[in-house]
Amino acid sequence: MLSRYLCYSDNTMQAAIARVKDFTASLLRLTRVWNLLIIALAQYFTAAYLVDEDVVLNPRLALLTVSTLLVAAAGYIINDYYDVKIDLINKPDRVVVGRSIGRRYALLLHSVFSVAGIAIGTYLSLWIGAVNLFSVWLLWLYSNTLKRKPFVGNVAVALLTGLSILVVDALFYPHHSLIWIYALFAFFMTLVREIVKDMEDLKGDNTFGCRTLPILLGIRRTKAIIFLILIVFLTSVVVLNRSYTQLPLYYFVLFLFAPVSLLAIWLLRADMKKEFTWISTFCKVILVLGIISMAFV
Repeated sequence: MLSRYLCYSDNTMQAAIARVKDFTASLLRLTRVWNLLIIALAQYFTAAYLVDEDVVLNPRLALLTVSTLLVAAAGYIINDYYDVKIDLINKPDRVVVGRSIGRRYALLLHSVFSVAGIAIGTYLSLWIGAVNLFSVWLLWLYSNTLKRKPFVGNVAVALLTGLSILVVDALFYPHHSLIWIYALFAFFMTLVREIVKDMEDLKGDNTFGCRTLPILLGIRRTKAIIFLILIVFLTSVVVLNRSYTQLPLYYFVLFLFAPVSLLAIWLLRADMKKEFTWISTFCKVILVLGIISMAFV
């Protein structure tokens, strides 16, 4: 009898552990853990190489990063909450809400993460708290409405990505021009990536009445817009560099011009979903390269 009870208890414990592991894995997938790591890396590299290396050990930087990641994670959750039907067409194997994590739990997690992110930001400064509050609102608006509209949703996500770097400047006040240049870099590369993702998700978006650029203008014209954005981006970086920082040319060739040129070539040839998926991933690689380049400034 005792052995049967112990066996039953052991099986119950194993089942509970399995459920916890499954929930944790689903939560990490839902909150895009790799994207969160890139945000954290960007803020720490900005602090270390564009502010002061001693800042890396400052607990205020850790709190800033935690608050930013909480807000970003909440944004990913609410985005998936609203996009379950679309994602079942575009990315059926990656749908979490309604499967591993219930819709009510998803809303609860979004609320908890949002409130915690705003609270920590407000503790650091009223300005950081206001930025986090604005970010939570804009992420909700994007998920609920903006992402189904042409271009404006792409700009919203790009703006928030740039803000994730600018808040480091807002917290420590170095007013370094390079921080603004890197924020501009993050804005433009995210803008390009978001438009490419719209081309990748064309089928599901079109099914549910979204009005993204690829749906309204077609793939060919959307590519032309991306090329124009890249030209404006590269020109802006060069002009700002000559006006404020004057970094050597090889720096931009290695970390910016070469990968962006490769991106443009692949984009010109792409016409299938899997190709746009790869280009979207490569945009993320360029973002990481840009972050790493801070160490060589």
